[in-house]
Amino acid sequence: MDWESLRQNHKTAYLATEHDRLAAKIGELSALVVNDPAMAELAKAEVAELEKQQALLIEQMTAIIDNDNKGEELGGKGVIMEFRAGAGGDESALFARELSEMYQNYCLARGWSWQLLDDSQNDIGGYKEASFEVKSAEAYQALKLETGVHRIQRVPVTEKQGRIHTSTASVAVLPIVDAAKADINPTDLEITFSRAGGAGGQNVNKVETAVRITHLPTGLTVRSQSERSQQRNRDKALALLAAKLQAARLEIEAKKLSAERLGQIGTGDRSEKIRTYNVL
Repeated sequence: MDWESLRQNHKTAYLATEHDRLAAKIGELSALVVNDPAMAELAKAEVAELEKQQALLIEQMTAIIDNDNKGEELGGKGVIMEFRAGAGGDESALFARELSEMYQNYCLARGWSWQLLDDSQNDIGGYKEASFEVKSAEAYQALKLETGVHRIQRVPVTEKQGRIHTSTASVAVLPIVDAAKADINPTDLEITFSRAGGAGGQNVNKVETAVRITHLPTGLTVRSQSERSQQRNRDKALALLAAKLQAARLEIEAKKLSAERLGQIGTGDRSEKIRTYNVL
């Protein structure tokens, strides 16, 4: 295994560090076996137990990496990036928007297309949630480790007493999936149409071009309003739904290995804090 990569990958870093800690402990006990015959049997038993724990850690890291590799196989068409405000009220929504703009600049600088699928804004222009489509075969490999909760510490523009606040926003990176090959039963879908808001020309606010799709078995809901035609918004919403369903399936597969243990160890899901931004 590439231990250096595992230590640098935020999804496996804790597991790799724990494996290193157990290895050091095993080294100490092995020395005890040689130097203290009276403690040899007890030390051997503890070494055997620690080696079992190491094997479980390796299985868990392998499952996480396999899960990532499946995502890479699916990510040839690009990704869908989702941004969602977390703790911090309006400030977290502003942070979510700033994160999206940061990634937009990064993607455009690399020559990738970046298109808004849908957004929900608060009164001061922050994103309660927003989703974007990034078209590039390189996007998933470059962005996959950005998934997680991002945290910022700063004095918000809404703060009148100069106090530092901590806010969070989550980022999800989903490989684009071909909806036609996603095995979605049409009878499982509830599709509704409405008038879109925002940019897009005169047609946007006069015709019901915005599309909302609910996957009834899971309760997942997606929406697209960026296109000027109902059909194109429907296609984009279906692609977003397919990506979310695929991500959910991959997550379930990764957790099957050891659901109880993975529930207490970092797995790289959206609750995992991956970065803190300190603004002075």
